Amino acid sequence: MRIATFNVNGIKARAQIVADWLRDSAPDIALLQELKSVDEAVPREVFEDAGYNLQTHGQKGFNGVAIAAKHPIEDVRRGLPGAEGAGREGADDEEARWIEATVVGDVAVRVCALYLPNGNPAPGPKYDYKLRWMERMRLRADELLSTEEAVVMGGDYNVIPQRIDVARPEVMEDDALFRPETREAFRRIENMGYFDAFRLREPGPGHYSYWDYQRGAFDRNEGLRIDHHLLSPQAADLLAGAWIETAPRAKAKPSDHTPVWIELGA
Repeated sequence: MRIATFNVNGIKARAQIVADWLRDSAPDIALLQELKSVDEAVPREVFEDAGYNLQTHGQKGFNGVAIAAKHPIEDVRRGLPGAEGAGREGADDEEARWIEATVVGDVAVRVCALYLPNGNPAPGPKYDYKLRWMERMRLRADELLSTEEAVVMGGDYNVIPQRIDVARPEVMEDDALFRPETREAFRRIENMGYFDAFRLREPGPGHYSYWDYQRGAFDRNEGLRIDHHLLSPQAADLLAGAWIETAPRAKAKPSDHTPVWIELGA
């Protein structure tokens, strides 16, 4: 089973890019972020015409996450628990950043598509929200571990885990994506028993999933690795491959992110 995470940076603006990608790369499961659309306005034909089931958790103009799969998508849960003032059924704050479900194909997997807050400027209220969100995520990740299922939490984490995950670490020291508190919050999730899938396969530098639109960053490979799959031990045991697909980033009017892949084998 091949699972890709892809921040599309606007599903309506990138509809053709996503359609071409689904046709050409054909993930079994696609975990999507930054739909920037309410559920009713998502161009579902992009997915249905390619043979995918689709579950979304959208928001007008911002955020928005989705799971697309060639197999049935079951037991869908929208919203990350734990926010103050939670009350809407199925969602626990106003920002659509988390959706999870079970997909059974060649293997059975609990997948979570997530879009973690950016947090800039840091320090400040936005950064405080990012850290609170990461703690809520850690608590949900712990609950998922207790199921002893194969769990894949894939998405745009807005976290640079190590210095080798950024082309120019010296200019990112005070950025919310790279501050020590951010990296420590990410490690706390790993330390519970989750594995960074890409780093299980590729320990070296120079591999990125995001490049700024400005200053020819993609052509110079001045990027960040901020799109990740964290795997439960049961999923890590099935890991057969992990890679970054850069071709979509080179297309006309691309997302500033590119798909990141894992393959799980029975």
